[in-house]
Amino acid sequence: MTLGTRIVVMKDGVVQQIDSPQNLYNAPSNMFVAGFIGSPQMNFVDTLCKEENGKIVLEAGNVRIPLPAAKAEALKKGGFVGKQVVMGIRPENLSDEAAVIADTDAVITAEINVYELLGAEVFLYFELNGAHMTARVNPQTRVKTGDKVQFAIDTDKIHVFDKETGITITN
Repeated sequence: MTLGTRIVVMKDGVVQQIDSPQNLYNAPSNMFVAGFIGSPQMNFVDTLCKEENGKIVLEAGNVRIPLPAAKAEALKKGGFVGKQVVMGIRPENLSDEAAVIADTDAVITAEINVYELLGAEVFLYFELNGAHMTARVNPQTRVKTGDKVQFAIDTDKIHVFDKETGITITN
């Protein structure tokens, strides 16, 4: 990807998306492309799209994640309110830093199953609503396996996919 200016992503001989490396990463056309580009791959969680107090939220178990206006509008216009959708979030868009957590209302709490130190970064593995998740955090984190941790979700970086087709609703 570092040398290419245009990349073709194919699955089973069918072109999924042709785009620049940055657009494949930031605006994947479907779940396959979203999961294929990036390491570790994007986290995917089944959610219910709901409207609560005039806001669109994604509900995953007892977690409610409010969406920014543009993403909320795309879900409303597409008729996805009241339907199951898949939320995608990249590991680097989850933060365990207290200042970030205090500044958002999109917070999840999870027990860390695995802590993996990779030198310049740490991967924290946990589950959300039955989905296996990975967070890429600062290596100075004090978190360890077994800890209950809060993560702030960068809602501007949430991707939402149609559960039935896998096609992107909003990036």
